[in-house]
Amino acid sequence: MADVVLEHINKRYGTKHHAVKDFNLHIQDREFMVFVGPSGCGKSTTLRMIAGLEDISEGVLKIGDRVVNDVPPKDRDIAMVFQNYALYPHMNVYENMAFGLKLRKTPKAEIDKRVREAARILQIEHLLGRKPKELSGGQRQRVAMGRAIVREPKVFLMDEPLSNLDAKLRVEMRSQISQLHRRLGATIVYVTHDQVEAMTLGNRIVVMRDGVIMQVDTPMNLYDFPQNKFVAGFIGSPSMNFLSGKVQNGEFVIGDSRVASMGRLAQSLKPYEGKDVMMGIRPEHLGMVGMTDLPRGTNVLRGQVVVVEPLGAQTDLIIEVAGQNITAKVEGQANVLPGDMIELVVDQTRLHAFDPSTEMAIDRGTPAGTRGQADTPGLGYEYAPQMTASTA
Repeated sequence: MADVVLEHINKRYGTKHHAVKDFNLHIQDREFMVFVGPSGCGKSTTLRMIAGLEDISEGVLKIGDRVVNDVPPKDRDIAMVFQNYALYPHMNVYENMAFGLKLRKTPKAEIDKRVREAARILQIEHLLGRKPKELSGGQRQRVAMGRAIVREPKVFLMDEPLSNLDAKLRVEMRSQISQLHRRLGATIVYVTHDQVEAMTLGNRIVVMRDGVIMQVDTPMNLYDFPQNKFVAGFIGSPSMNFLSGKVQNGEFVIGDSRVASMGRLAQSLKPYEGKDVMMGIRPEHLGMVGMTDLPRGTNVLRGQVVVVEPLGAQTDLIIEVAGQNITAKVEGQANVLPGDMIELVVDQTRLHAFDPSTEMAIDRGTPAGTRGQADTPGLGYEYAPQMTASTA
C-alpha cells in the first residue's frame, strides 16, 4: 500500500472555471479517506486527478515516493470502483473479475487464486458462473469491487459506489466496505455526497465546498468541533440547527428564550457581548420538557410545533422559535400535535456558536484526540453533579 500526497493541486477548465483550488492533503498508508461535499464541490474531480483521468493544472501528486503527474492511469497502481458498475454483460462474474489480469498477461493459476480469494472476501463465490443480468444491484457492486481487489493495487479509488443502490442495500454494502478495508489493510479514497456514509466509513473526512477544503479531521472531531458553519451544517443528520440571537451576560437571547453558555465557549463569547451571533445546536441535543433527563436551568427554548414526524423509537419535531424553524430529535413517542406550544431543554454541554459575518466557529475547544468531545476533557462542558433533572 502507499501514502498519497497532494501538494497545491489546482484544476482549471479554461480561464473561467476553477474547479479545485490549492488542495493540500496527505493520505496515510492504509487510511480510509472520504471526500464529502455537495454536488459540484470538486470531490470527484480531485479523485479523477489522483486516478490520472483528469490532468492536473498545477501542483504535485505523489503515490508512494513517486511523482505521478505525468504517469498514465494504467501505470499508477490504482484501482477504481465507479458509481456505474461497468460490467461486461457477455462475461460471467469470474471472467469479469479476471479480465484485467488477463490483459496484464498474469499466469492462469495466479488469476484463479486471486479471483477466488476476492470472491471469498466479498462472499460471492456462489455467483462466479452467473452473468451480470442475473445479479441484484448489490451483487453487481460487489463484483465491481472484486475486479478492483484482484488487481492488488497500492490505492483503491471509489467514486460514489453505493449511490445507485436502495437505502437498505446501501447500509449493508457500507458494512461490507468497512470490513473489506479492515481485511485488506488498503489505502482507500472514497467520494460520496452522503454524510452518513462519510461518518460511518472514514478514518478521516475531507469536507469540500466550491473546490476548497473546508476542514479535514476524524468523523467525531468534525461533529464536535466544526471550524465553520458549513461543516457544522453538513456533518450530522438531521443537520445542526442555527438560531440568530444576541449575546447578553454570556447568554444567547433568542426572542423571549435565554440559553446560557458554559466552559470554553462562554470565555470565547465575551468579545461578542451585545452583538448578534448564530447559536448552533444539533437536533439530538434538544429534549422536550417531561421527556428528557437534561437538567433545566437557563437553557429552555419556547416554541410552537410546526411538524410532527413519528419514527417509532424517536420523534422528529419541527418547531418555530422566535420566527425561526428548528428540528428536535426526541427519544420515544412524543404526544404533541402541530400548533402545540412546547418547551425544549438545550444540552448546554453541546452548544456551538458562529460569527454571523464570517461564518467561522467561535472557539469551543480544540480536539485532543480522534473521538471529539469524548477525548477532550477540561473544556468545562460538564454539569455539576448535583444538577440533575429531578433537582433542577
